[in-house]
Amino acid sequence: MSDISLLMAGVLATGPISALNLPEQPVITPDNLVQQSTQENLSQVVSPAEITPPEFVQPDITTSSAKKHKYENILKKSREKIQFINSPNLPQLKDTQAVTEVAQNQENTEEFSLSPQPPDSDNQMSQVTSVSQLKDVQPSDWAFDALQSLVERYGCIAGYHDGNYLGNRTISRYEFAAGLNACLEKIKEAMPAAGYAYANNKINTVNSEDLILLQRLQSEFKAELQQLQQRVEAVENRTTELQVNQFSTTTRLFGQAVFSVQGTNSPDVDLFPRDGVPERQGKTNLTFTSSTQLTLATSFTGRDLLLTGLSAGNLGSNAALLSTNMGRLGFESNTDNNLVVSDLSYRFVVSDNFGIVVGTAGVNPINTFRGISPLEGSSDGAISLFGQRNPILSIGNGTGGIGFDWQISDRISLQGVYSAEIPSFSGNINQGGLFGGRLTAGAQLSLAPTDNIDIGVHYLYSHSPDGLLGSGIGDSQLISPFADATAFDTQAIGATVAWRINSNLQLGGWGGFTSSKPFNLPGSVETTNWMVFAAFPNLLRPGNLGGVLVGQPPKITSSTLPDNFNFPKFSDGGTAGGRSDTSIHVELFYRAQLSDNVALTPGLFVIFNPDHNAANDTLVVGALRATFRF
Repeated sequence: MSDISLLMAGVLATGPISALNLPEQPVITPDNLVQQSTQENLSQVVSPAEITPPEFVQPDITTSSAKKHKYENILKKSREKIQFINSPNLPQLKDTQAVTEVAQNQENTEEFSLSPQPPDSDNQMSQVTSVSQLKDVQPSDWAFDALQSLVERYGCIAGYHDGNYLGNRTISRYEFAAGLNACLEKIKEAMPAAGYAYANNKINTVNSEDLILLQRLQSEFKAELQQLQQRVEAVENRTTELQVNQFSTTTRLFGQAVFSVQGTNSPDVDLFPRDGVPERQGKTNLTFTSSTQLTLATSFTGRDLLLTGLSAGNLGSNAALLSTNMGRLGFESNTDNNLVVSDLSYRFVVSDNFGIVVGTAGVNPINTFRGISPLEGSSDGAISLFGQRNPILSIGNGTGGIGFDWQISDRISLQGVYSAEIPSFSGNINQGGLFGGRLTAGAQLSLAPTDNIDIGVHYLYSHSPDGLLGSGIGDSQLISPFADATAFDTQAIGATVAWRINSNLQLGGWGGFTSSKPFNLPGSVETTNWMVFAAFPNLLRPGNLGGVLVGQPPKITSSTLPDNFNFPKFSDGGTAGGRSDTSIHVELFYRAQLSDNVALTPGLFVIFNPDHNAANDTLVVGALRATFRF
C-alpha cells in the first residue's frame, strides 16, 4: 500500500517494506496536502482491516485555501507578469493546488473572466466588474509611459524574470492598477513626515512632477485601485470566516463506494462425502450490491493518527447457498445497509522507528502487518477472498487489541499484534472479552533483501473456543459437526514473497501451515495452503492492474483426533485422516483505472473439486466491481 507520508500506511498499516517516513510537521494544516496510500497498497474488505489504512487517499486542499485561490486568481496572474517589491497592501500570494481536476479546470476558465454577479451587501466580491469587460492598456498610452518612468526612478516594480519592464506587451487595466499600487506604496514609504528624503537615502527627493503624475494616474485608475483593495479585503474576510467554521483543521475524510454485480454457476454438491453422490445443487441469484466505507483520519501532533471507520453494505456471502466457502468474494460487506463502526484505532510513534496501534476495532494481523502481495485490496485487488492474502493472517477474526511496528533497519522490520474477536464482551470468559473467547497473538518479520524483493515471515498463535479457526476460507472447521464443540489452540507459520521483475511484472506467492491441538482430547489437526501469482501493473494503460492466481485453499492434511471427532470423514464415522482430494483455485481479473477516482474490475475465478471433494462439480464465480474513491 502506499503511505500518506505518515502513520496511515507507513506505520502499523499494510504497506511496502520500506523504512518508516515519519514527518516532523503536523499531518493536516489548512494549506497543506497530505498524500496517499494506498496504497499503495491505503487498502480493503468489510472487516476493519480493509478500511483502516485508506489506500484511496487523494491529494486534497482545505476549503478555505480553495476559496482563497478562486478569488486571488487575478492577483496571482498579475504577479506572474510583474514581481512586486514588498507592499503592505499586497501580501505575498502562495501557490495552491486544486482539489480535483474539475476544480482546476473551473479555476482556469474563471481566470480573468469572472462573470458579473448581482450586488450583495455581504459580499464585496459581487460588486467587482468583470475583468474581461475592462479595456487594455497599450504600450503607446500615456499612462503606460508614465508608470514606466516612475518604475525606472523609484524601483517600485522588479520587472519580468529577464529584467525588462513590460516591453511591448499589452496589459489589462487591472494589471496596470496592481503595478500602480506598488509604486504608490513605494513612494509613500519614501516620504517621511518632514520632507521628501528617503529613509535609506538612496533617493534624495520625490519631485513635485512625479506627485502630480501620481495624482493623475490615481484619478484615471481610481475604480481599478478600489476594486483591487476590495478583492484583497474580501478574500481575507472570507478566509477568516471559513477557518472559523471549517470542519476541522486536524481531521480529513476519505471515502470509498463499491458497486458490484456477481453470480455463480449451479454446481452439484456432495454434502456428505461418503458415497460420492451429490445430495443437492448449489443455487444463487445474480445480484447487484453496494458498500460504502468512510474513514476519518485525525492527527493531533503530526506523529499520531486516530482512525474512525464507518461502513455499510448489502453484499452477503453466497457460501451458505453454495455449501462451500471457497466462492467467497474479497469485498463482501453485509450490514443490511446499517452503518457500523468498522475501525476505531489510535496510532502513534514513541521513537523515530517504533510505532504503536491500539483500538477496539481495526486492530488485527491483517491491519498491523505490512502487506507483501501487490494483489491485496478488496476494492482494487483480487476479487476473491482467498486471493487477498495468506489465509493464516485471518485466523482468530480479531477486531480490537494492541500492536506495534518496529523498523529495525532499512531492510528489516518487525510487527506484532494481540487481538481479540469480541474485546467488549463482559459475559462468559470462554466467549469473549480481551483475554477470553477467540483471540490471536502473532508477529511478522518483514524483509527486503534487495530493492525489488519483499518477504514476510508470519507466526501466529490463536485460541478458539469452538474449533473454528476463523479464517473464513477453505477448511476453517477443525472438528466434526456431530461432535461436541471443544476449544483448540493453534500454531500457524507461513511466508509471503513478492518479486518486482520490472515496473510491469511482479511474481510471488505464499504458503501457510497450521497445527491445532484440542483441549481435553488427544491428537491434532494440521492444514496447509499455498498460492502463486503474477501481477501486471500498468497493463495496457498506466494505473491498470492485471492478475493471475493459482493456489490451494486451506486443506486439512492430517487429523488424528479420536473417532467421531475428525472433520474430513465426519459423515463416515469421523475416523482419523486428512482430505483425500484437493481443491485448486484459478483466478483472473483486470482492473481498469478509468480515472484517479474510478476503477472498473471484471474478474473470474474457478474452483476445481470444491471443498476438497472430487464429487463436487466445478464452481465458477464471476464479478464486475466498480470502485469510486472520494
